[in-house]
Amino acid sequence: MAGVEEVAARIMAGEMRSLARLITALENGDPAAIPLMKALAGQPRRAQVVGITGPPGSGKSTLVDKLIAVLRSRNLKVGVIAVDPSSPFTGGAILGDRLRMNVHATDEGVFIRSLASRGRLGGLTRATMSAARALDAAGYDIILVETVGVGQSEVEVIEVADTVVLVAVPGLGDDIQVNKAGVMEIGDLFVVNKADRDGADRVVREIRTMLETAAALKRNSLSEVAPVDTLVGRAGTELRSHHGLGQDFDLEAHLALGPAPADYALPPVVKTVAETGEGVEAVLDLILAHFHAQRESGALELRRLKGARREIRNLLHEDLDRALSLEALGRQEEALALDLARGKIDTQGAAESLSAALRKGGY
Repeated sequence: MAGVEEVAARIMAGEMRSLARLITALENGDPAAIPLMKALAGQPRRAQVVGITGPPGSGKSTLVDKLIAVLRSRNLKVGVIAVDPSSPFTGGAILGDRLRMNVHATDEGVFIRSLASRGRLGGLTRATMSAARALDAAGYDIILVETVGVGQSEVEVIEVADTVVLVAVPGLGDDIQVNKAGVMEIGDLFVVNKADRDGADRVVREIRTMLETAAALKRNSLSEVAPVDTLVGRAGTELRSHHGLGQDFDLEAHLALGPAPADYALPPVVKTVAETGEGVEAVLDLILAHFHAQRESGALELRRLKGARREIRNLLHEDLDRALSLEALGRQEEALALDLARGKIDTQGAAESLSAALRKGGY
């Protein structure tokens, strides 16, 4: 049986089977994944992680599928983590986004994996970040993370992704599906998909109005007039720059600008028809430009630092849950809960007693 170092070497060499087994172990909480992830550590993070989020039915999977095609045409290796709702019977992913992207199944430069959300309300699964790290170690250039359809509280993707693409669509019965507490604030790029439908321009205007209002409140001043709508099918060089480049968006000039000023104009809002591929090239150009600007300004390191802190805390919470499931500590927790319910102790006292038992480890 292959040792940990040998398997880690296979993963770093891009062997898909070993990578798939590691991600399965991560998803199942298998302790065998721990030494493997340690063996993969120590390498600089090279890949850009892109979160694709938005309401159900907005065409996230179709957009991801088209982005894969464009990325492969540029000779970039692509990893995809598609987080799906869970089966109530098996706990596994039930939508199977891989089925929708099966055109890429035989491409050795593409790795697609569905992960079950298993009841997590943040749009992701606890294994998502670790799976993204494994894909990075395996040499993938871009990692696309497609979340479960989001609602108000499902903003965890910002803890994982270097760039967040928030997808909206006209005609879902909600004037602005992305207008949820917290959700609007996580988008680095807004995509109005299915823009060949009636109401697409209205959705673009409403998103821009929301972004302008939020920016004005932060600055305690009026925002600048929003740029004209991005038209479906326009070339990337015709996009209005969110760095103030004027009417035409020139990606090379955009990159040459380096870091954006702290109060630069609003995140871009791009219209696409992902089914036909219209606007997808422009979306990718903006994704790559955002990553470059963050890296040059130092914002990328700060963003990853916040995500790393959250990742550590999530793991500590899981360790705490496991400790509380131990029989001896569980009995102590039960006794404290009973005393609290009967009014013999207060909540703070119960928590302090349990915390002391955890620190002492005498259970």
